Amino acid sequence: AQSIARLQQATSAAVSTLLKVMVDATTPPSTKVRAADTVLNHSVKAMEIEDIQVRLAELEGAVANGQNRR
Repeated sequence: AQSIARLQQATSAAVSTLLKVMVDATTPPSTKVRAADTVLNHSVKAMEIEDIQVRLAELEGAVANGQNRR
């Protein structure tokens, strides 16, 4: 649990690093593309997880309402 918390805290610094690499004029284009690809891929995954969490909460609510009617 402690390791997970540390990783979550480091996420902000990791994203900042990727964004700095993307906008740095001295960064080689191939490195910029890799940083951008990483940001985009992780953004998509985050959106997918958020969507799943919303859908799961809705399903859990529906199940709870169904059980309360019995």
